[in-house]
Amino acid sequence: MKLFTIQEINEILKGEIIGDTNQKISGPEELQKASANQISFIGSKKYIHLWKTSNASVAIINDNLVVEPGENRALIKVKNADLAMAKILELFNPNPPHFDDEIHETAVIDKSVVIGNGCKIGANCYVGKDVILGDGVILYPNVTIFDETKIGNHTVIWSGTVIRERCEIGSFCIFHNNVSIGADGFGYRPSEDGRGLVKIPHIGNVIIGDEVEIGANSAVDRAKFSSTIIGDGCKIDNLVQIAHNCVLGRSCIMAGSSGLAGSVTLGDGVIIGGSSSIKDHVTIHSGAVVGGGSGVMSDVAAGKTVVGYPATDAREMFKQWVLLRKLAKS
Repeated sequence: MKLFTIQEINEILKGEIIGDTNQKISGPEELQKASANQISFIGSKKYIHLWKTSNASVAIINDNLVVEPGENRALIKVKNADLAMAKILELFNPNPPHFDDEIHETAVIDKSVVIGNGCKIGANCYVGKDVILGDGVILYPNVTIFDETKIGNHTVIWSGTVIRERCEIGSFCIFHNNVSIGADGFGYRPSEDGRGLVKIPHIGNVIIGDEVEIGANSAVDRAKFSSTIIGDGCKIDNLVQIAHNCVLGRSCIMAGSSGLAGSVTLGDGVIIGGSSSIKDHVTIHSGAVVGGGSGVMSDVAAGKTVVGYPATDAREMFKQWVLLRKLAKS
């Protein structure tokens, strides 16, 4: 078990210690559940009252809050408690699953595969023809990488993930359990005789930049032609659908159960709230925000926030909701 004094913790946070405690810290916990050897945090004044009844001996707090530490307890004041707590979580992060062998004997790896230095490949993985793995790539058990795929340095791919042929993955990416990269896009047209549907082939690929993280059970479909593109630094939550030929700029965020239809374009820094859906061929420009549960039917200007279904400028939509509530009460 890792144990740290408050002084050792503050060497990492570079904050201001208020009060003192001789209690060593074994890990983080929320205020209501913490024990005396745990550290918690207060990011808003509405949680200050919980500190009085909490058993935590240390709390990280925003420097604009006024809180008394109490006897044998201490506070660490920082500019941003959320970001500081991220450092604490990293400090106490348990070691990842252990590999007895760098390449497990049950892994099936084509003889043409190029494997970089320090790669680890778990049990029952499949790595196909002409795949290139950069240095330090980790494939946890039961990962499938199909032919001609390239994966950059230090990318981590968790169990159940499938990456289809010819995809290009950047460095320092994280794909969580059961991610699907490069499956066929959803494309059908009525047959000429009107008796069925004709499947449209999707012969493109997926290109994913550096430092992209994709949550469990999310899917990024291959392009009809050319590439579906996920820009550097994008963060994708669980159960997200990104359809064929979509293009995401840098550092976009998509929350859980949201989805992009085909050929959607997101600029840099776009935020898509949970359970939102974006119509095909729509462009959401840089810095725009789509509120949770919204349905975007047309382009969204840079920096604009939209909510509702169909999604409308947030301020206008909130005014409409207020008026509707007044009408309902009248």
